[in-house]
Amino acid sequence: MSQAQVSDEEIFSGHEGGKLSVTANRSITQARDLSIAYTPGVAKVSRAIADDAALAQRYTWAQRLVAVVSDGTAVLGLGDIGPSAALPVMEGKSVLFKSFAGLNSIPLVLDTVDVDEIVETLVRLRPSFGAVNLEDVAAPRCFELEERLKEALDCPVMHDDQHGTAIVVLAALRGANMVLDQALADQRVVISGAGAAGVACAKILRAAGAGDIVVLDSKGIIHEGRSGLNPVKERLAADTNSGGLRGGLAEALNGADVFIGLSSSTVDEGLLSTMADDSIVFALSNPDPEVHPDVAARHASIVATGRSDFPNQINNVLAFPGVFRGALDAGARAITENMKLAAADAIASVAADKLAPDHIVPSPLDPRVAAEVAAAVAKAAEADEVTD
Repeated sequence: MSQAQVSDEEIFSGHEGGKLSVTANRSITQARDLSIAYTPGVAKVSRAIADDAALAQRYTWAQRLVAVVSDGTAVLGLGDIGPSAALPVMEGKSVLFKSFAGLNSIPLVLDTVDVDEIVETLVRLRPSFGAVNLEDVAAPRCFELEERLKEALDCPVMHDDQHGTAIVVLAALRGANMVLDQALADQRVVISGAGAAGVACAKILRAAGAGDIVVLDSKGIIHEGRSGLNPVKERLAADTNSGGLRGGLAEALNGADVFIGLSSSTVDEGLLSTMADDSIVFALSNPDPEVHPDVAARHASIVATGRSDFPNQINNVLAFPGVFRGALDAGARAITENMKLAAADAIASVAADKLAPDHIVPSPLDPRVAAEVAAAVAKAAEADEVTD
């Protein structure tokens, strides 16, 4: 059933009282149970952990608990709606962690946009969780926040709007290229949008060996020497656009092989007609793609969106449950670039047995995805020597 077929009544009733609850792993039916789970028995476990902090990994849930953290400043499709309004989204994220990867997680929405305050809060809470999934934090502040937390915390930290999107985009592009018998190294990729997802997609595609990448923001193509660039975009300018293109979307798309839309802008159909033969269009803005998939299909050989009611949905749930599961399974202290690349390859491999123009990534409901991603990520973590 697509979102359009779900009534408002069903949606609100599905959220009434929240979407999460805490369930006990041990039953308490008699006094003996109580004395083991709580006083006096629990004191022995607490004393043991006080003597050897590493025992908390075995005798508490913290090491397997993901904190889903947001300030509500960049909620998908809604923007800056604040922490309370963002909480249903974070609860939903926790439901997905449990449903797809068997991981416990807790949503934390913070009533501050100050990076120092967010870092300090999570540093102080560190004994309570084993990993941090940053969610819906506005750019460019999200870049600083993620880097600061990676430095301050000795556990996996990932901003899913950046890296989850990038992982699935790379997986989908690998699938599309297998269908079309094309190579990423021979392609020029145009990314519309230089926010969290756009920057991360450019980074992972560079690491994967893309031939050239051109990134646009609201002022046009990002290139070296362009005035007014912030530090993030300055780095983009130095690392992309090897052809030195100038101008806007018309100049960028002329002869391009791949278009990845990660902004709220629209794309004129005429511009798609100037792309290379067998082009690929990922129009990922939600709820309204940059170009309607039916229109894009008149010019592109493969089309993907972020929506569930069209083929080839690029959905972060293909990535983040398995990425965090693999990182925690391996006892990783961080999530490396190689772990992200491994996740993308694992997603693509699951789709490989049924590849077609309308099936370049597996369904988010495919039970193989999280397991394959987790195994690949854990192996990459060990290879990168970031495990305990």
